[in-house]
Amino acid sequence: MLYDDKNPHGGDVYGAEIELDFSANTNPFGTPECVKRAVSDSLSRLHLYPDPYCRRLTEATAAAEGVGCDRLLFGAGAAELIHAYFGALCPERAMELAPTFSEYSLAMERFGCETVRHALRPEDGFSVTEKLIASVKRERPEALVLCDPNNPTGRLMDPDMKRELIRVCGRIGCRVLADECFMDMTACGKSLVPEIEEYPWVCVLKAFTKSFGMAGLRLGYAVTADTDLLRAMSRECQQWNISTPAQEAGVAAIGDGGITARTRELIGRERPRLSVGLAALGLTVYHSDANFMLFRGREDLAERLRERRILIRDCSNYHGLEKGFFRTAVKLPRENDRLVYEIGKLR
Repeated sequence: MLYDDKNPHGGDVYGAEIELDFSANTNPFGTPECVKRAVSDSLSRLHLYPDPYCRRLTEATAAAEGVGCDRLLFGAGAAELIHAYFGALCPERAMELAPTFSEYSLAMERFGCETVRHALRPEDGFSVTEKLIASVKRERPEALVLCDPNNPTGRLMDPDMKRELIRVCGRIGCRVLADECFMDMTACGKSLVPEIEEYPWVCVLKAFTKSFGMAGLRLGYAVTADTDLLRAMSRECQQWNISTPAQEAGVAAIGDGGITARTRELIGRERPRLSVGLAALGLTVYHSDANFMLFRGREDLAERLRERRILIRDCSNYHGLEKGFFRTAVKLPRENDRLVYEIGKLR
């Protein structure tokens, strides 16, 4: 838990009465019924310690991803695995994008790693360009974090450019942490999981949190061909870090492929509609490929919406952004309409 530190992330609906939370990018449909049933059915085993090897969950996920069981490691959310990754490697210098998810640099700082940032530009729509490859060649970091689609911009990398970047990293001895936690909710994202045997210096990060609305259960996993890395990451975590309800929820979720297709269809329809609605209010909205989008408006927008019991993500604490940048999730039609309506009332 946090103790006497400011929460650097979204999703804190507990400090005030909140009706709509657009600050957390979880599945707009919420938690699937099969996941809720699995959690409920697991309650009779709460007196037992959870399986420290996550056997059923590992087998189900390995089958779904098309990898061997020895290529997987589960954590209490992706955040735990990010810290385990840097704790296992302890690099002296690592590179990340700017802006990007703040937990990477927090983990780097925790383990004494210098953070090198590659700035994304508003004039490029915050897209990742081939300039990143040049930055990696010049800076020669020991590790590179790629968030794809990136958070908070929602931009996907060009797949061919990403693979060229990964090959460059392999040649210079730079490891890659590829965060794909939002990729399942994009229409055209290309996961690196099918290629992990070809790129053993790559570790892919995925999470049930976003795709299956399981933020309250905390469940994510790493996929890599580097079993020594997984072994070292495992030793950075305590052995019962995945609760029995979380394990059973994961087994149920990974078998529900229908929710992913429905979610992609909804987001593909609602994201452009929400973007048009926000832009019509005079906000600067940046292109996104994900279930959230970055936009710019008046600096007090988040505070004023909170007074109306609506949360959006103030992005001013992201490196490379400033006051007036915000991120909103894409939710159900009536919820998206409510957000546009409430912002319109504040003009």
